[in-house]
Amino acid sequence: MEYVRLGQSGLKVSKLCLGTMNMGTPDWKPWIFDEKQSEPIVRHALDAGVNFIDLADFYSTGVNEEVLGRILKRNARREEIVVTTKVGYDMGSYPNAGGHSRKHVMDGIDGSLKRLGMEYVDIFMLHYFDINTPIEETMGALNDIVRSGKARYIGVSTMTTWQLAKILQVCERNGWDKPINMQLQLNLAYREEEREMIPYCQDQGIGVSVFSPLARGLLTGDAKSTRNQTDFFTEQMYGDEASHRIAESAQRVAARRGVSAAQIAQSWVVNHSGISSMLVGADTPAQFDSALAALETKLDADEIYELERNYTPCDVINDYTAGKRIARFARPAKGFFAG
Repeated sequence: MEYVRLGQSGLKVSKLCLGTMNMGTPDWKPWIFDEKQSEPIVRHALDAGVNFIDLADFYSTGVNEEVLGRILKRNARREEIVVTTKVGYDMGSYPNAGGHSRKHVMDGIDGSLKRLGMEYVDIFMLHYFDINTPIEETMGALNDIVRSGKARYIGVSTMTTWQLAKILQVCERNGWDKPINMQLQLNLAYREEEREMIPYCQDQGIGVSVFSPLARGLLTGDAKSTRNQTDFFTEQMYGDEASHRIAESAQRVAARRGVSAAQIAQSWVVNHSGISSMLVGADTPAQFDSALAALETKLDADEIYELERNYTPCDVINDYTAGKRIARFARPAKGFFAG
């Protein structure tokens, strides 16, 4: 396993990060694994050298943190792993159940630590950018959390570049701790973050961790998986013709190599020059091995062209724009793949 510094911080994380959205309770979503099903996957990732674990209070409405807290306690030494969790989405139906107000952020860290059974998290992340709360209020609360020792660092996720710039500006102005990690969506079917966010993070010394490298399962080629049959976001975000042609290209390159389409799609992401770490949400140890193999898979020029030729610029994909995609059109094949 390769380890990299997260941005300009001193924190070293594995190039693969274990994503755990699929762990918690199936009462939340039908494709979620319970504790017994999750533990072999976590243990396999740890055995492979993964030290970076991604969670969120919102996943399984808190059960994700409870389950992972118990599993990690049984399988890892606390000082040897980097645990990150996120705050922001509603944890109930009462006022102040979500968002990034000082109240909810403070309640959020205390709730996460209690569920995890830990004294601190390594990175406490904003799950999104809350347009309804003054950013000074949010970042001041996060700075206090770091000063209290409840989190070692702070991070952010899923926002526009100008919103991240606003966060950095208020931190700089007040002498507060700045985010060391931006978690964003990047894959063969969604590359809009290459325009501004990734270069900006590189310029500002912020590490970039990537979720959804398989486009919520589209790039595996398994359209009949439980998640693809039940997760309506998959169709809304990646239901256009260009996305499906990209998936077909991944299968063609994989066939040439004699490997899985998932391995090819993950290789494109994990070897991207702007990426610190790639999240892997595996349903089995074997699926995790696909990401391990991707670390060593180097794509040639013809393969990269084939994988990228169907991509055209598109509108932003996130929870707020699902179902509003603009149709895209592919470029013709050439070279080895033209036949």
